[in-house]
Amino acid sequence: MDRGVNAEESQLRSLRTEDGSFSLFSPAVGEAFHSGRGALAEARSKFVAPAALERWRPGQRLRVVDVGVGTGSNSAALLEAVADAGLELEWWGLELDHEPLRLALADAGFCGQWRPEALQRLQQLCNGAQMLWGDARERLPQLLDQRRGQIDLVLMDAFSPSRCPQLWSVEFLGGLAALLQPEGRLLTYCSAAAVRQGLRLAGLEIASIAAPSGLRAQRSDWSGGTAASPTPLGDDPRLRPLSPMELEHLNTNAAEPYRDPTGRASRSTILQERQRRQRQQLAGGAVEATSSWRRRWGLESGAGHPQ
Repeated sequence: MDRGVNAEESQLRSLRTEDGSFSLFSPAVGEAFHSGRGALAEARSKFVAPAALERWRPGQRLRVVDVGVGTGSNSAALLEAVADAGLELEWWGLELDHEPLRLALADAGFCGQWRPEALQRLQQLCNGAQMLWGDARERLPQLLDQRRGQIDLVLMDAFSPSRCPQLWSVEFLGGLAALLQPEGRLLTYCSAAAVRQGLRLAGLEIASIAAPSGLRAQRSDWSGGTAASPTPLGDDPRLRPLSPMELEHLNTNAAEPYRDPTGRASRSTILQERQRRQRQQLAGGAVEATSSWRRRWGLESGAGHPQ
C-alpha cells in the first residue's frame, strides 16, 4: 500500500468519530463513511456481531464478500473476530476508489485501532487478486461465476441509497443474494424501506439488527440495520423480527425499490425513474404516502428514520 498519501492531498476529509476511531467524509458524495457513533463501533455492532461466527466450528472456512471496502474497517474488525474464533477466511472485496484505503493505512490512528496481524492481513487481502477494483456492478458477475451459492457473509456498506442507488438496486441486490449459501447472511447498516423491499424481491428473509444505529431516532424500536438470508434467520438475540412500524413502512411509497435493469444507469436516472414510479403508485392509491406513516408513528419528517 502507498503510505505517502495524506488527507491534505485528497478530496476526502479525515475525521474522528465518537469512539475515537478513524473515518472519512466525502465532499463529492456529501456523506461520511460511517455513523457519528463511530467507525469501530459500527463495524462491530452491525457487521461482526450479527454475523454470529459461533455458527462455525474452529478450523472451518468462512467465505466473505465486502461490498464497499472503503477504509477497510469492516474487514479489519472481522479479521480480528475470525482469528479469535479460530476460523479460516476466504475473502473478496468490491471497491471503486483506492483512495479511502490508502488514507486509512497512512493514518497512525487507524493503524493503531487494530492488532498488527489483522492490519497486516488486511493489507495483504487488499493487495491481492481477490480485491476487485472498479464499478461493483461490473465486477459482481465475476464473483457469481466463481462463487454462486457459496458465500457465508456479504458485508454491504455502500454509501446510502439516495447517494449511491446504483449499488442498492433490485438487480444488484439480487446478484448479492445469489452469492449466498442457504444459511448465509447479507448484513448492512441500511434500514431503508426501498432496500428491504429489494432484498425481499431477491428472495431473502429479512430481520432487523438489534444494535445501536448511531441515529438519533424518535422511537426506541427503530432498527440498527438489516440482516437478510435465503432461509429464516431464526432465534438470534442480535436480530429481531421487523416491528409493526417497520412492516408498515414497507407498504408506503418509500418502499418503491431502486431499479437498474441495464446495470449501467447513472445515479440521476435511477433516482428519477424511482420518483416517477412513486408518483404513479400514489396517484393510483396503490400505497400509503410515507408522510402519513410518519405522522401515525410520531416521527418527525426527515429525522430519525431512513427513507
